[in-house]
Amino acid sequence: MTETDAALRTLAQNVRAARTRAGLSLDELGRRAKVSKGALVGLEKAQGNPNFATLVRLADTLGISVSALMEGPTEGRVRVVSADAVMPLWAGEKGSEARLMLTTSGPAPVEVWRWKLEPGDEYPSHPHQAGVVETVSVTAGRMVLVVDGTEHALETGQTATFDADTPHTYRGSGDRTCHLIMTVHIPLAPGSTG
Repeated sequence: MTETDAALRTLAQNVRAARTRAGLSLDELGRRAKVSKGALVGLEKAQGNPNFATLVRLADTLGISVSALMEGPTEGRVRVVSADAVMPLWAGEKGSEARLMLTTSGPAPVEVWRWKLEPGDEYPSHPHQAGVVETVSVTAGRMVLVVDGTEHALETGQTATFDADTPHTYRGSGDRTCHLIMTVHIPLAPGSTG
């Protein structure tokens, strides 16, 4: 079995389990996430190649993190993840990329992303579910964060946070590659207590 086949099997199991926990039929999940029933059937059979936007819509609809859809069971108390061991979930036209490094466990998980933005490359994101908060920390270079149509220039050493339930875009700026760490704070799952 290839690494891709194993990843698709894990994704299929996690989507089916999350859909079952949420009490959603394939039809209802598809309607809410704006994903065809055929694509969901294929996904739950470990077939197809879902894109990043589809995974985000499914995760938001199911009230879980993207990595919760993709990760197998955690092992031990400490997880160490190398960037080169994680496939990019998004790649821009000019060489930009985003890698989901890991997600913390618990009722209000946090995703940790590593981004590389080339000048002029951008990633427009749809609004997430209410309560999702994103934090962006620029470790090298410059970027423009656009939240609800307003541009915010960020450079090395600056951090911004915002409610991600509105349209937002990450854009590389300046004349060199921008590197950043992004965290996505997922709200408490329904029925959880914090």
